[in-house]
Amino acid sequence: MYLRQSSTRLAQLARQFPAVLILGARQVGKTTLARQVFSDFTYLDLEDPVTRALFAEDPRFQLDAREGKGLILDEAQRLPIVFDALRGAIDADRQRMGRFVILGSAQPALVRQVAESLAGRVGILELSPLTVQEAGTGDAPVADYRTLWLCGGFPDALGAAARGGHFRDWWEAYLRTYAERDLPAMGVAADPLLIRKLLTMLAHAQGGLANLSQFAASLGQSQPTMARYVDILEQSFLLRRLPPYFRNVGKRLVKAPKLYLRDTGLLHHLLNIDSLDVLDSHPVRGASWETFVVEDLLRREALIHPHGVAHFWRTAGGAEVDLLLERGGALHAVEIKTARATSPYLARGLRAIMEDTGAASATIIDQGPGIDPLAPGVTRRGFAESVTWLPAQ
Repeated sequence: MYLRQSSTRLAQLARQFPAVLILGARQVGKTTLARQVFSDFTYLDLEDPVTRALFAEDPRFQLDAREGKGLILDEAQRLPIVFDALRGAIDADRQRMGRFVILGSAQPALVRQVAESLAGRVGILELSPLTVQEAGTGDAPVADYRTLWLCGGFPDALGAAARGGHFRDWWEAYLRTYAERDLPAMGVAADPLLIRKLLTMLAHAQGGLANLSQFAASLGQSQPTMARYVDILEQSFLLRRLPPYFRNVGKRLVKAPKLYLRDTGLLHHLLNIDSLDVLDSHPVRGASWETFVVEDLLRREALIHPHGVAHFWRTAGGAEVDLLLERGGALHAVEIKTARATSPYLARGLRAIMEDTGAASATIIDQGPGIDPLAPGVTRRGFAESVTWLPAQ
């Protein structure tokens, strides 16, 4: 069991709202987190047929009868009528905060139901896979961040080797469940083989600019259909769409978003990468490392600066930076390299990007040791020294 940084943010939301919604991909650890933070709450799984039947008959009675000190409702989107009952129960005692914890992995339906029934009554937390800092805690801490890079941050995938298994076996079972059960539950009648092919194409294009027309042509689908599938992958937390940053600097800017499979364990499984030796010699190694660092930063950034926004920057002339973190009016640039990067040319390029974007700082993160100042406002950091680091406000 890992110590999740999200627990602090979850407790903050529970002090502000009568209900808290925890969103995240299936098997990311939502139930474990909720039961850790709210250990004295009653837990109910609405996927259980008996429980679901009782709530379907009279949801408000069941809420009132079972609430006790509080109630955790898992997979609540399986029973939409429970949201109207929750609204009534909350409004009967609006001054009591943190009474209900709602868990769900099918974001589109769940967010729609919350928006319709619980607007203003619920705080929302997105639970991501493990960060490097979190993976180093608990009963079986991960000492080498490269293990997390290879296997990904889903707890059961990361712990597969300790159980005598392999992270790729876990991901194969996960993808089957996702394509054959989760997508139909979200109203997506897609051929599982087609979804697998799309995910594999996205893996080969990891971190590249979105080109849905090319994907559609390769898979024999219309572009609107392909756009819908990509939306669903994003909404179910498997895909990140990183938007470009726009600023009127008189330069032609790239306007298409970049697409990342969010977990490197999934990426490596789709590309048949089963060991660090294979990863080190694979053509996707650079894009995989970029994904790993971007996701680790953004998972922590979302908790410390929950209202921030992430972008990338690229001009038609080739100037680019992998990540721009926007917090209010402040910008911080992050460039990611696989090898130690101390080039004066790179530092000069980042200085120019800082001037173009107005960024307050620029940081290079690589796999080398130590921390080096390279130019005014530009610093190189080794990833091992950056597992708790975020740019200063």
